[in-house]
Amino acid sequence: MTEHPALDAARLHCRSLQDALDGLGRHGLPRIADWGGRLAAVLTGGGRLLAAGNGGSAAQAQHLTAELVGRYRSERPAYSALALHAETSSVTAIGNDYGFDHVYARQVAAHGRPGDVLMLLSTSGRSANLIAASVAARRAGLEVWALTGPGPNPLMEAADESLCVAAASTATVQEVHLVAVHLLCECFDTAVAAPPARTVAAVPGRLT
Repeated sequence: MTEHPALDAARLHCRSLQDALDGLGRHGLPRIADWGGRLAAVLTGGGRLLAAGNGGSAAQAQHLTAELVGRYRSERPAYSALALHAETSSVTAIGNDYGFDHVYARQVAAHGRPGDVLMLLSTSGRSANLIAASVAARRAGLEVWALTGPGPNPLMEAADESLCVAAASTATVQEVHLVAVHLLCECFDTAVAAPPARTVAAVPGRLT
């Protein structure tokens, strides 16, 4: 039986994805775990996550917010998370009146509060509207996290913290971003479910 000519391309894609996932496992997991714990502290304290991206990355941003407003695995309270591209009337009005580069920055100025988190997803790390959103968010006192393709890139530089996926293909970067989104939700849920740290009252004559 003759092998299908597309098999070589499919195998190469799978190898590239495995290499990128191996890199995420080696270098990205501590950052994702840290983000999950910090996001849990923000959202359980009444804060909000704003998320944005373009194209496939917009879908990833909305995937993340849906997991937080709904649930990832286990039943838990709903938390405030907004995917800014899904505000279609705002996006089209802002784009029409101010230009596409401002469609997220203006929404960040409207919805973001000091202490909130803005998550920006970009395979290139060069989207002008996301960089503008990062600038607006940091000016307003939000924490900005960027999930990008290979670094260094301008969005990585504009954010407070970033996680860069080292892969040459846009498709591979997006696939790894989806894994990172699920891992972030996993770490978030683990942090939310963790019992609060116990404090031991000092007793005279006893070291604590």
